[in-house]
Amino acid sequence: MISADDFIRLPYTRDLTEGGIAYAVRSLPHTYDRMGGSLYSRLRRIVGGVAAELAFRRYLSEMSVPFDVKGLTPFTEPDKYDVALGGHRCDLKTFVTSKRNQITAMRRNPTLVLRAPALIPADQFSGENHSDHDLYLFAFLLGLTTNSSEEIQTAVDAGQPTYLIHPLRPEWSHPAIWAPLGKLSLKSECSAAVTLEVGGQNAEREFLTRRYTLEPLTRVVVDLQLYSLAYLHIESIPDARIGVHSGARGEIYLVSPHEWGNIWIYGMETWLTGYLTREEFRRKASTIFAGSRVFQYSKTQTKNMSVPVNDLRPLKELFERVKEWEEKKKTW
Repeated sequence: MISADDFIRLPYTRDLTEGGIAYAVRSLPHTYDRMGGSLYSRLRRIVGGVAAELAFRRYLSEMSVPFDVKGLTPFTEPDKYDVALGGHRCDLKTFVTSKRNQITAMRRNPTLVLRAPALIPADQFSGENHSDHDLYLFAFLLGLTTNSSEEIQTAVDAGQPTYLIHPLRPEWSHPAIWAPLGKLSLKSECSAAVTLEVGGQNAEREFLTRRYTLEPLTRVVVDLQLYSLAYLHIESIPDARIGVHSGARGEIYLVSPHEWGNIWIYGMETWLTGYLTREEFRRKASTIFAGSRVFQYSKTQTKNMSVPVNDLRPLKELFERVKEWEEKKKTW
């Protein structure tokens, strides 16, 4: 069992969100959405998960804890594992906590987290290619998000960074038939020039991005041979529609001003709570059914396996053991 004193609090820096966004915008068409909610909520969960992983790896490096990232997941493949410690595959499960009142309560009384469930989606836990020696680590990322145009504008007025994105529909971002989109052209109905970034894959599924300046009502041709178009990114909320035309599809895809979402996470800190082996988790776990209210969510979207956070093992003990394992290897 652990106490709140066992939590490892990691500082949050802007580059963690930037790294999370770089991964998220490329992975969206290839990730399985078991949580439900908007595409923007889904993207923010990915951003938060990657940001916590990067902070975790930074901490391991600073504390001289040996690890490797051989199983790091390419954005086009399902999750494998995040890092390996002492030869054990690790899976870091991160819960993004974005409600102001909950963040305030957690920082005032960290013991609240001990009663929270450490959750793993049941279908993921029962998946193949797992070992009982695999390690599950659980983290809480404390950070605010913007969920409306008004909140985005408030962030802009406060001088905060944003990352506005529109993920395209699956028939554009992950088409069933891998064929060229043909000549792509962009057009803006905005009252002033805007800078637009497009991201998608070519014939070899290499991910490409390119930025263009769109003058009002002036067509701009995309000089990339794309087979998929995953997202559009703009620097500020436009005042009118922006369109993409595909010669091969014979279709114009229009994005209205309200169809942009901000996936920037305004992180404060990440709490690493504890860990269990897969075998221990299975032995201790109970089932939480979809629709249940838990500490992390007002309503769970999928069936989960659950162990109370206070039943986890302390991470610092694990890290010391990893150092010992690695030292022993040197003497063999």
